[in-house]
Parts: sequence; C-alpha cells; structure tokens
Amino acid sequence: MPKLKTHSGAKKRFKLTKHGKVKRSRANKSHILTKKTSKRKRGLRQGAYADATNVSAIKRMIPYK
Repeated sequence: MPKLKTHSGAKKRFKLTKHGKVKRSRANKSHILTKKTSKRKRGLRQGAYADATNVSAIKRMIPYK
C-alpha cells in the first residue's frame, strides 16, 4: 500500500489528543482586534474540539498524527 500524503493545511491547524479527539484553535484572533472586547479575546485563546460531523474528514487528512 502506498504512503498517504498529509494535508498541509490540516497538519498546521489540528492536533489529536490521546483519546483521538481533534483539537483546534479558535478563529477571529489574528487581526481587527481593537473592536473586540478583552473578554472576547481571552475566550478566543482557549482551544476547542472539532465538531463530531467533521472529525472523520479531518482524521483522513492527517493520517500519521
């Protein structure tokens, strides 16, 4: 069986936890931050888990993680 290529965008954005959940970072944290409240920006620092509907597709994109 040939090797599978890892999706370059996915490997930068997602990590797998010990139990196989997909960890992601939150969006809207890169620019236009002046109009966002401190509370909102603090919340965006926290990680999150990918939605269950997308997990299988993401795992296919990062086969060797």
